[in-house]
Amino acid sequence: MANRAGVSTATVSRALRGLPSVAEGTRLRIVRIARELDYTITPSASRLASGRTHTIGVVAPYVNRWFFGQVIFGVEEVLRARGFDLLLYNLADATSRDRFFDAMPLRRRVDAVAVLSMPLTEEQVAALSGLDVPLGLVGTMADGFACVRIDDVAGATAAVRHLTMLGHRDIAHISGGGPVTHSFTTPRDRARAYRDVLAEAGIGYRPELEAVGDYTVAGGERAMSALLSGATRPTAVFAQSDEMAFGALRAIRHSGLRVPEDISVVGFDNHELADVLELTTVEQPVAEQGNLIARILLDLLESGGEPPPTTVLPTRLVVRGSTRPVRTG
Repeated sequence: MANRAGVSTATVSRALRGLPSVAEGTRLRIVRIARELDYTITPSASRLASGRTHTIGVVAPYVNRWFFGQVIFGVEEVLRARGFDLLLYNLADATSRDRFFDAMPLRRRVDAVAVLSMPLTEEQVAALSGLDVPLGLVGTMADGFACVRIDDVAGATAAVRHLTMLGHRDIAHISGGGPVTHSFTTPRDRARAYRDVLAEAGIGYRPELEAVGDYTVAGGERAMSALLSGATRPTAVFAQSDEMAFGALRAIRHSGLRVPEDISVVGFDNHELADVLELTTVEQPVAEQGNLIARILLDLLESGGEPPPTTVLPTRLVVRGSTRPVRTG
């Protein structure tokens, strides 16, 4: 068929799989000839011809949490449209992570790798780089990787500034906690924004108004309960994720207090339940981050070039019913 179309077998393969770098006229000619010959490209033949697996590896610390599920959905959506498979690795604990990076099971099984919002040590970055395939990160940054992320500082700044503009001064903070490495700065960036906005508003930082919530509903509930039992009851709280904010809402309700009459609550993510619970939050484009890193990796496979500069996607504050001006008197 390549001879009849006057092109290489590689061009035929790219055209039939809908990949870029094929002129539209050429693609249409190849498709027409394929129909005339009743030709279909099989995955096994394509892999043998190209030396590729047509599979992208995705590594995530959790697959049962909303954020990661949405990013994985975004990755898979693009891969499916381009004829690629997804090989998913769930590294939910230290043991599974150590085993994964020691064995590196991705070797010769994937054409590229995306790592989703997971702290990486320098040794782990080096292990991934040794695969010699295009590498992508969502929510983190490292040299030699294509990176897609949001501006965590800007998002958290908007959230906390919203509370100070409403007159709140006793503002608590529920952080994600966990390890912070040179490549994964999200918890640190959001915590820094919280403290910077307090200083901007002339509010002194008080460590007793911070608690760790581990980015889970249960953790957010525990953190909020601890904050409510302290010497100073906050009039507002910023949670670094919506799931922790959901836990905070439950703890406040169980304590007999009301949101927002007694305590205002702001989250981060715009989880699909945030609207149902009237949660003011910072919206980030979650599935879109998965879409984008998948497209970048596939383009790198075709071009063989260097990773593009880090892509930073915008956030926006979505104001709902969980916040109100501080009560006076």
